[in-house]
Amino acid sequence: MASVRVSEAEKVYIMHGVLDDLRLDGRGCEDYRHMEIETDVVSNTDGSAKVRLGHTDILVGIKAELKRPKPTVPDEGYLEFFVDCSANATPEFEGRGGEELGVELSNTLYKVFGSRRSLDLRRLCICPGEHCWVLYVDVLLLQCDGNLFDAMSIAIKAALFNTRIPSVRVSEDEEGSKEIELSDDPYDCLRLGVENVPCIVTLCKIGHRHVVDATLQEKACSAASLLVALTPRGAVTCVRKLGPGSLDPDSIFEMMEESEWGRLFMLLSCYCCRRRSLLARRGRRLASWRSIGSAPYSAGCFCTF
Repeated sequence: MASVRVSEAEKVYIMHGVLDDLRLDGRGCEDYRHMEIETDVVSNTDGSAKVRLGHTDILVGIKAELKRPKPTVPDEGYLEFFVDCSANATPEFEGRGGEELGVELSNTLYKVFGSRRSLDLRRLCICPGEHCWVLYVDVLLLQCDGNLFDAMSIAIKAALFNTRIPSVRVSEDEEGSKEIELSDDPYDCLRLGVENVPCIVTLCKIGHRHVVDATLQEKACSAASLLVALTPRGAVTCVRKLGPGSLDPDSIFEMMEESEWGRLFMLLSCYCCRRRSLLARRGRRLASWRSIGSAPYSAGCFCTF
């Protein structure tokens, strides 16, 4: 994971500020940085999105391909994740460092998004046991300034909302063999429902308090973090502790309650953007708004209640 060097004096300064609910950039402990979400940004994909959270920049592209379903779930499609950590984001991503981080991030994304609770994978099935759609989700880390998991989850959800899968017609010849025909009409397509797709809220323990959307400097002051994946309806799909430190039960319960605030942020973002969604029915979509305390936010309308 990308990191920065922070002196002991700087750590004490950051920890005292967090204790007083005042962070280096003026935010409170529960405030996110400015967020921008843009969809349909890569032309040669079936769905794409770009998210900028502070100075963390994430690009996601999704390609749909026809494959054979997995033997354990013959009536479902599935998702494949690949995370590429660009060396331009930080020198630590060069060589094996970027590969190891990419594998770690991919494994977490499988746990968060790779279940039928997150996405109706049966809609991706064409012929049970024979043909299904596989969504290859490629995540590119362009710039890293902390809070990678939260930014990636939002970018993936926005890209899934933007994904258009060609409609399929299956016919049988006289011998009983099946032929698959894909529609050439760009408007004759399958759109995925993302109402149950979770978003990740990562909370970093700093001193005796915890913060959301931590920067790299704040991350350097934290020995342990809690990753919570939540659906818009409040269902928890994944919980994971990050970092070498430990968390006591009281801290975990407090952080779980705090993660509900992160879910509320997503719902409020979607509510405001749904009222402006008529501006972005076709082509590139970019919506921004500023609200909720001292922190600015913006988001594309990719979430439903």
